Amino acid sequence: MSQPIPRVASIAGVDPSGGAGLLADLKTFSALGAYGCGVVTALTAQNTQQVSGVHVPPQDFLRLQIDTLFADVAIDAVKLGMLADAATVRTVADRLAHFDARQVVCDPVMVAKSGDALLADSAVAMVREALLPRTFVLTPNLPEAGVLLEQRAPESVREMYRAAERLREMLPLGDERWVLLKGGHLPGGELTDLLFDGDRMIEMAGQRIDTPNTHGTGCTLASAVAALLPRHAGGFRPVENAVRQARDYLTRAIAASGQLRVGHGHGPVHHFHALWARPGS
Repeated sequence: MSQPIPRVASIAGVDPSGGAGLLADLKTFSALGAYGCGVVTALTAQNTQQVSGVHVPPQDFLRLQIDTLFADVAIDAVKLGMLADAATVRTVADRLAHFDARQVVCDPVMVAKSGDALLADSAVAMVREALLPRTFVLTPNLPEAGVLLEQRAPESVREMYRAAERLREMLPLGDERWVLLKGGHLPGGELTDLLFDGDRMIEMAGQRIDTPNTHGTGCTLASAVAALLPRHAGGFRPVENAVRQARDYLTRAIAASGQLRVGHGHGPVHHFHALWARPGS
């Protein structure tokens, strides 16, 4: 019998350029063989160079979106992206608890690639208090880790180890929960991510690809993990293998990003690199 197609929901903001946020999440789900659903937490006026505006829908309507979707569709995994403000974080956490959502991958989106803020400072405490208890895999980059831990961002792999340990302490103890701390902000040609469950610290190495097309890489990686977790459920080291496959997918998407010519800033990765024929082929 063939494996059922996972149903994965993204709860995130909309980037009209399609490189990040909900649109990028849906591309990732589709590219990796998952059926994607989406709940809109924020509308942004955004391109590859800047975020010029953010509109947050009323909380009653956000709640209605989540309730209507989850009441009908059995969701296998959830990816959380831009949540904008404390009220949105509270609403999302409340509904995830109500529906006992499992395999929640939380990408704590705080700043766009352009440097524009995507999460209000007042919302960070709500992320710690309400959202992290519902999180199965937390995927911060180094600046986001610093904000969550109320300290400067890690500046070495050694400092990443301690940060990953402290982040894991913020997740429920006694349960299987994971931190994927992304080291892409460290200098140098080699990249190191850390995957930690409170017991095993797994170093995952990679090579930096010289390209400006890195818009939405965090969204894409977290979405790939969410899409792949149901595929690996019941297998050997399911979270580790899902993360390794997600990282490989993102690496290839970045490497193929030059085939796309989108915007004049940080361009998107090529989500469908394995599915689209190259021009002229």
